[in-house]
Amino acid sequence: MEDNTLKIYDTEGIGEVQVTEDVLAIIAGLAATEVEGVESMAGGITNEIVAKLGKKNLAAGVKILYQEGKVFVNVSLVIKMGYNLPEVSKNVQEKVKSAIENMTGLTVETVDVRVSNVKIDD
Repeated sequence: MEDNTLKIYDTEGIGEVQVTEDVLAIIAGLAATEVEGVESMAGGITNEIVAKLGKKNLAAGVKILYQEGKVFVNVSLVIKMGYNLPEVSKNVQEKVKSAIENMTGLTVETVDVRVSNVKIDD
């Protein structure tokens, strides 16, 4: 098993199901961007180039750490101007935790949110 691959299900005789940390990052990124008030994931220059090409890099701005059977998530976001930062962040934490746990069965220990920018309407 690769270092960044996690076993999420194992049935004797049939086999096992594995996901990579990248899959968890995509799940987290998608969940975060569904929260009202979130403009986008913050991922630096690479994310900006991808966005200009019309593609979303949902894993940008997400870091996953898996230790001792628990998932630790860090997300970096751009929030829309006029939204309450603590409220949006709390909603992101709940949505990301729920999405990862429901889709994988893994336990999410923490979801840390970093607001890296605020999007001001043009």
